[in-house]
Amino acid sequence: MAPMRYIVNDVPESIEFFVDQLGFKLEQQFGPAMAILKGDDIKLWLAGPPASASQPMPDGTSPSPGGWNRLVVIVDDIEEMVTRLKAAGTTFRNESFQGPGGTQVLCEDPSGNPVELFQPVA
Repeated sequence: MAPMRYIVNDVPESIEFFVDQLGFKLEQQFGPAMAILKGDDIKLWLAGPPASASQPMPDGTSPSPGGWNRLVVIVDDIEEMVTRLKAAGTTFRNESFQGPGGTQVLCEDPSGNPVELFQPVA
């Protein structure tokens, strides 16, 4: 299982989102710098500002959250999940839409990283 790393603004806030809203489990936390979460088939490494992964590159560019690469979370009932996340104040980049393989929508974690919710065609 390959891990995926998200650069985040606030590790405890991000842990709360992924654990409470998306059902991940906290495996390890290294203070405010980093945490390792486990989903069904993925390990997610959250790296905050003090983490080594967040340090500037030789050219001065600093890693930051956001972008378009994303974690995909497969769900059984996308409409129920969207309703619950919106009630919790989660930001969405678009509305749910049907693609050839299923229904999808992009929400954001507390740092602005995209998370795709995907319900496969039955």
